[in-house]
Amino acid sequence: MSENVYIIGAGIHPFGRTEERSGREQGVYAVREALKDAGLEWADMECAYGGSAAAGSADIMVNELGLTSLPFTNVANGCATGGSALAAAQQAIASGMYDLALAVGFDKHPRGAFNAKPADYGLPDWYGQTGMMLTTQFFALKIQRYMQLHGISRTTLGRVAEKAFRNGAKTPHAWRRSEIDLETIMNAPMINDPLTKFMFCSPSEGGVALILASEKKAKELGALQNRGGVKIAKIAVKTRPPDSFEVFQPGVSVKEGGKPTVLASKAAFEGAGIGPEDVEVAQLQDTESGAEIMHMAENGFCKDGEQEEWLANGWSALGGKLPINTDGGCLACGEPIGASGLRQVYENVEQLRGRAGDRQVAGRDGKGPKLGYSHVYGAPGLSAVAILER
Repeated sequence: MSENVYIIGAGIHPFGRTEERSGREQGVYAVREALKDAGLEWADMECAYGGSAAAGSADIMVNELGLTSLPFTNVANGCATGGSALAAAQQAIASGMYDLALAVGFDKHPRGAFNAKPADYGLPDWYGQTGMMLTTQFFALKIQRYMQLHGISRTTLGRVAEKAFRNGAKTPHAWRRSEIDLETIMNAPMINDPLTKFMFCSPSEGGVALILASEKKAKELGALQNRGGVKIAKIAVKTRPPDSFEVFQPGVSVKEGGKPTVLASKAAFEGAGIGPEDVEVAQLQDTESGAEIMHMAENGFCKDGEQEEWLANGWSALGGKLPINTDGGCLACGEPIGASGLRQVYENVEQLRGRAGDRQVAGRDGKGPKLGYSHVYGAPGLSAVAILER
């Protein structure tokens, strides 16, 4: 395997609604921003990996970017599409085959809830007729169960959303850029008990692109100077083990099984040679408020039930001991499936470079964080974790 792999360029198209641009055009915009950030041209790229769920094949981007004959692989892995594209790009460089690679994700979803089809997940029609293909209902039932088992209150759900909108107000690429107070969140219309409308993310639009380089190439380009290059310490992608309880699953085991997030997190920490206590900024999948709460524990940052204390004391807020979802996460940015996982990594790149503006995390040395953690979870039960280091 080759030496270390670095992210040397990062670009984003603002999330939300952009009527005048297709999803692919938003992806192209992000790629051009990433190339500009890295000081490279499209012709310099040696391979590319990318995907979207609703905006067409990523490889068609070459029509706008240029016909350079580079190998471009389409990636489709649910909400983990972006994380999987990043993993593929990292592996392509680590193998020694390439020195420069692109990971890109974009999407453009219609308004309303995601409309998954049972047959696409190997499920019979009756599963959809029960309403369980509607993810708002599944996640509401999952967090109800978790709250009863571990003593989580509805107020804590509201505090997650309040934090998200507070951070989103400081983030230029966020969709929801207005703060919403806790009382408004708690008294908003109920979508699926116990989650109100401000506790859910929404399908949206956006694009993110990251340019990766081998250590040799990064040094050759001068990309490691002035915190320009961010090292990928470890990426791990895991699917569901036996007896886990995951989205689009027709039954729940009577046994307590493993979880894909726990497995991916453990593999990432072991591969990076660090522990949860070393992380200084984290981006966790927050499809809704309950997801962030559950993922805090599944990724090893606290024990089940301790989230009550964390949110009450502001420990996961900007200025807290572990800021989580510093750009507002999916709640404030929305979720364009192909781009969402890469947005998390983009945010950590900005944090580690010290370029996050009003939402910048100071880190333990006051010079910004040294270690950033991102986690994405998707149907039908898979997780991707990426740990970055400056």
